[in-house]
Amino acid sequence: MSGDPIVPASGVVHWIGTGLSTGRSGLELLCERARRLKLWDRTAERAERRLAALGLAGRAEARALRPGDLEAEIRPGDVVVSMLPATEHPALLRLATARRAHFACTSYTSEALTEQAAAAARAGLVVLTEAGLDPGIDHVLSHLLVERAREEVGDRAASVTFTSYCGGIPAEPNDFRYRFSWAPYGVLAALRTPAQHIDGGRRRTVRHPWQATRTLVLDGEPFEVYPNRDSLPFVAQYRIPDGWHLHTFVRGTLRSAGWRTAWTEVFDTVLTDDETRIRSLAKELADRYPTTEADRDRVVLSVELTVQETDGGLRWRGSHLLDLTGDETESAMARCVSLPLAHGVTRILDEALPRGLNRAAEDPEEAARWVRFLDAHGVPTTFTQTPPARPGVAP
Repeated sequence: MSGDPIVPASGVVHWIGTGLSTGRSGLELLCERARRLKLWDRTAERAERRLAALGLAGRAEARALRPGDLEAEIRPGDVVVSMLPATEHPALLRLATARRAHFACTSYTSEALTEQAAAAARAGLVVLTEAGLDPGIDHVLSHLLVERAREEVGDRAASVTFTSYCGGIPAEPNDFRYRFSWAPYGVLAALRTPAQHIDGGRRRTVRHPWQATRTLVLDGEPFEVYPNRDSLPFVAQYRIPDGWHLHTFVRGTLRSAGWRTAWTEVFDTVLTDDETRIRSLAKELADRYPTTEADRDRVVLSVELTVQETDGGLRWRGSHLLDLTGDETESAMARCVSLPLAHGVTRILDEALPRGLNRAAEDPEEAARWVRFLDAHGVPTTFTQTPPARPGVAP
């Protein structure tokens, strides 16, 4: 790739935002690995309180996000980490590029980010996106699963089913069958986005995603799942061979059993498409179902790939399962979002990622490295396959 030489990492990380997904595990890793870690919030006092709450007081520098202050402190080779809403990422990436700093976030790669990442690449900078839980860990597991399947069945298959479902749910289901781990309005807004996926060998669009809810049983426990966003671009991103006939390909959301019934009021409001009513309900739900320190959340991520013969007989099946419950030190969601992001930042600090756009781990070797790291840092995943691996093929 032509352009300026890759800008050497300075060892300084600017972590911008201290919301619910900014977890102890991720920040603690960067306290250990970065030369300096600066935590930015609306005020320095808020940042200091967040560090204290995470047990990291004195291990990072608190900063206030006042106009001009961030720009003044960014130096060439720093890493700018955005934990702000996705709409804020393009502006931060432009700022990072102008200051010759690398960039990382957990959000999906928008057109605006893709365009700006090209400019960053020419400037010798690394841009890391989709490096949280979903998107993030799901990508890592999907790349590994596709690679294992190719080793077992090759690049031609009569019928392939791929599913990836992820969700944050209460560890102990409440009457609402949900625990807010991000802004309630954002949760409701996501339900207004049509979902595209492959089902029965055909591309399908679901105008109201929850209407395609079905039951998924994992280790004997029932959940409810439904398609989310547009799954189709990930066929290429996960390097699905052209010779695989896709019967099903869907990336979606996982919820506790009983969720669809419990959310009838929400769906009725979303169907009105009345922005005022939807925002009002979001505020009401935040008040009705507050997240307290006594609450414990649970993250469940299931990625499965099944290959069948023309007659429907099983040829190969593999799956990865992540099932993690939060504790008094950290929520499961915060750990599962901030830890992979922080690991990605350490890969930038180690100058191990190429210039330009990177999404979590996009090749099997890098994906395996991420899984080993997550397993060793409290985010274990379980892999199973049927039939067992052939001799000489790594499990």
